[in-house]
Parts: sequence; C-alpha cells; structure tokens
Amino acid sequence: MGLTSLLFGSRLRTALLLFLVGAGALGGAFATGVLGAPSVEGVDNQFASVNETSTVIESEVDVENPNPISANLSGVSVDYAVYMNGLGMADGDKDGVSVGTGDTAIPLQTTLANDRIPAWWVSHIQHGEHTTLTVDASVTSETLGKTFDAPEITRSIDTDLLSAFNSTETREVNANATVVSDPVLYVNETSAEWGASTQNRTALELTFVVHNPKPYPVAVSELGYDISMNDVDVGEGTTDSEYVIQPHSTKTIEATTYIENERLDEWWVSHLERNQTTDLRIDFYAKLDAGGTTFTVPLDPLTYEKTFETDIFGTKSSSSDSAGETTTQSSETTESDTTTTESETTTEAGTATTTTTAEPTTTSEPTTTDTTTTTDDGGETTTDTTTTTDDGGETTTDDGLL
Repeated sequence: MGLTSLLFGSRLRTALLLFLVGAGALGGAFATGVLGAPSVEGVDNQFASVNETSTVIESEVDVENPNPISANLSGVSVDYAVYMNGLGMADGDKDGVSVGTGDTAIPLQTTLANDRIPAWWVSHIQHGEHTTLTVDASVTSETLGKTFDAPEITRSIDTDLLSAFNSTETREVNANATVVSDPVLYVNETSAEWGASTQNRTALELTFVVHNPKPYPVAVSELGYDISMNDVDVGEGTTDSEYVIQPHSTKTIEATTYIENERLDEWWVSHLERNQTTDLRIDFYAKLDAGGTTFTVPLDPLTYEKTFETDIFGTKSSSSDSAGETTTQSSETTESDTTTTESETTTEAGTATTTTTAEPTTTSEPTTTDTTTTTDDGGETTTDTTTTTDDGGETTTDDGLL
C-alpha cells in the first residue's frame, strides 16, 4: 500500500469517525488526540479613527488550526481586551467565526472611550511617565468545548516631558518699560518635577533661581502660566506666593502649576490625529514691583517647548526624526535594540527616552583665551572673554551679567 493510500485512508477514517459520533463528541476526540488543539499565535492592533468621544481600534487575532477538516471548527468566538497600567481601556468580542485549516486572521473592532484617557494619564504620571500596555485575547470553540488563551502581549510606553526644563542657562528678564532699565532680573536656573496627581488635575512643581541686579528690591507678586498640548489649553493659572528679591541678591522661587485632567480627552484626539505626536508648550508671565512701579512682564525666555511621540501598539508607519525632537516609542518587552542620536533617542523595538549628546569640537589651530571679570558699583558682574587664534583673528564674547 502506497503512502498516498495510507494518508487518504487515514483522513477518510477520521472523516467517517466524525460523521458517526457527531459534533458533540469532538471534544472527546480533541482530548484523546484525534484532533489537534488550535492556538492563538498573536494579535495585531492599530488605531483606525478617532472623534470627540471615542477611538476605534482595529485588531487581527491570528488563529492556527492544525486540523485537516476545517469545517469542524465553526462556531468560534473571540474575546479581546486592552489594559494600560491595569486600567481597562477597550474590550470586545466576535461570535460565529469559522476557522479554516492553517492560519486564519480574525478581524475585529473595539472602541476606546476617550473619557478613559484622564485616568490613564494619572497612572502614567504616577508611574514615572511609564505605562505597561497589555493585550489579552482568547478564542473559544463550541466544537471542541474549550477556550484557548493567546500569549499575553505586553508593551512599554515611556515619555520624558520635563527633563529638558532643567537648565542652568542664564536668561534675562526684560520689562521693556521706561520706568526701569533692562534687564530687571536674571533667571539663572530652572527645574521641574511632577507633583501630586489626583483624578481632577496633575501638578507640576517648578523652581526658578532668580537674581536681582538692581540696587533696590524687586518683588514678584504673581507668576502666571499657560500650558497647551497641540494648541489645546490644558492648564492655566497664577501662583499665590509673593517673593521679594533683595538688591544684588539671588532667591529661589517655587511655583506649582496644574494640568486639568478633564481636558486631556480633547488632547488625545489631537495626539492621534497627528500620528501620535504632541507639542507641549508652557508660557509664563510675572507681575513685578520694582522702584515703586508695578508692571506685568511676559517671560518669553522661559517658554518651554517639548515634542514627544508615542507608538502605543508598535504599528506606526513612520515617525518624525527632526533634530531636537523626542521620539518615544512603545515596544514589546522581549526586544531591546537601542539607537541614540543627538538630542533624540529612538529605541527600535525598545523604550525611547531623550538624551542630549554634545558633539566634540575639533580645532586644528591652537587658541589663546583671556577672561576679564569686572564688577560695577551696582553689584553686577560682567565677564568678557577674548579668544585669539593663530590666523590673527580675535573673538570677543560678552557672557552677560551673572
């Protein structure tokens, strides 16, 4: 008897067995090894559309059926759920699916309610700007009377929104007013960290180290702020504390600003419409009392801008690689290849964070540098630096008032 006859005879006997015992006995056939167990090989997801209230997620559940008689795996149902930091974000199911021999991609749609975004945001901040995304899927076969779970898919989503606010660059505060000469103040340092997050709002704790170069006190009676994400206003307000900076002295000013979480579902829509890209911007102004005059000063040198991206399901077709921009990609935890570029870290199938890398400067000719520091009667310090190169050129740099 040839191999073909053996195979044909085996399949014929299996078909006759199934016909004789009926579908109700197939569970037993599966248990005894006559039928092989189907398996869920994976789940692919992508954002399909978004509106003011909801986000549609399109998914494909890949089911492998090892059995030669595909018609006997009808009546299959699929259950599916997405979690972010343990919070249920979307779930759905599909019934009456027929699974053929080999691989079958089962398409389904689920809906994420945008009002779930604020709760996720709070958890993301409370976990140090980290989110663990989990996708659970299971397939139930009425024919076999058994449920098969997919391997759990876990991805990491990390952002770094505030670190670039930490700076020791000296910036001038100019009043552009006839009653006082500029600069009226210097901001020598800035720093930021996340404060307490509640269901309603997220706190940003900001610190400014401010120097008063004047021979009279300068009071900061109010510090105002406006926070936007993709031009969506997510927070604005003023601080209540008043600080008086004595003549020729430096003082640390602390301010708490807030993101209003109820506005984040509107931001989420803009984030997806821009291919999961967001421009964060914080603008400041101050009300100053100096020399007996009160005036409001826009703090343009302190404006903070940060671009960040996410790739929540790892299925974005492309991402921006502009210099100075943060590309933040979510990734499966089993991969860890990392590529770093200047002012941007892109993790390929890994977590992305922002790292600023200073390029080395190569000078082919030796230079001589002389530095002169002069202090005037007002306590202001001016640093002039003169650099002479071998070609006879001179470069003079005024480092400004410190």
